[in-house]
Formats: sequence, structure tokens, C-alpha cells
Amino acid sequence: MTGAVDLSGFGGWVPFAALPTADVPVHPGVYVIVRPSDESPRFLAQSPAAHFKGKDPTVTVAELDRMWVPGERVVYIGKANAGTGGKRHLRKRLDEFRRFGAGQPVGHSGGRRIWQLADHDTLLVGWRVTPDAEAAALETQMLAAFRAHHGRLPFANMRG
Repeated sequence: MTGAVDLSGFGGWVPFAALPTADVPVHPGVYVIVRPSDESPRFLAQSPAAHFKGKDPTVTVAELDRMWVPGERVVYIGKANAGTGGKRHLRKRLDEFRRFGAGQPVGHSGGRRIWQLADHDTLLVGWRVTPDAEAAALETQMLAAFRAHHGRLPFANMRG
């Protein structure tokens, strides 16, 4: 699917809408969001995502154009750690991501640019289970590989 990062060991590959019924692991890990098209994207002028804590997630179309990585299908790389209580995991984190994009005021504004892709309903979510201590390191490694290949982060990553 991409040449910038190694996606071996990733599974799932379901649209966001299918996450509630998908067999998403209840373990820590890393996830990627992939756009299954090589066509130039169309951007929505207004984001359908939630206004979490009153903040509009909309980004200007000019900024979205600037942030787009031509020829690359990976649009976001993220992680899910267990958290201090051990109750966080891939299923919970991806459900928060999906619900935020569906307009529910949930705390997952990372990756918010993807919701302004006109074809965001076709985006595929893949994940890879890791030990909790390795999730952040793998995410960092994948972001570094992407940056080394393209000179910048994936479209919807804002830091890394």
C-alpha cells in the first residue's frame, strides 16, 4: 500500500464505519489510516468532526492542499497505549477516533484533517498489536521513516 513505511504485521483494514463490529484488539499497539486511492483528493470546506471543548476542527482548504503528500496512501499514523489504569487499547482509541469524526465531542482531535477528505468514508484502518512499552517507539519509528522518505509527516499527523 505504501513505500514510505513498513506495514507488515498490520491487520484489520476496515473502514471507520465498520469499527464497531470489527474484531479490533483490546491491546496496545499502533494504527494507520490509509486512503485506498491514488487520485488527487477533494477537500471539504467544513469538517464534520466534533467541536471538542468548543474548538472547531476545520482547517482551511489551502492548508489541507499544502499538507497533502502526493502519491502517498498513508494519511495518519497513531498509537494506543494502555494508559495509567491499563484500560486503554486499540479498540478504545479507534472508537474515539471514529466517534470524533462522526461529530461526537470525544477527545481525539489528533488526525482531524482526515475528516475533511471528501472520501473519508473510504479510508481504511489497520492496526498492529505491540507490547505497551513498544507502541510509542514503533509509532516514532514509522513517523521517522515516513519523514525520511517524504521530508514531512503524513497528511493528518500534526506532530511526531
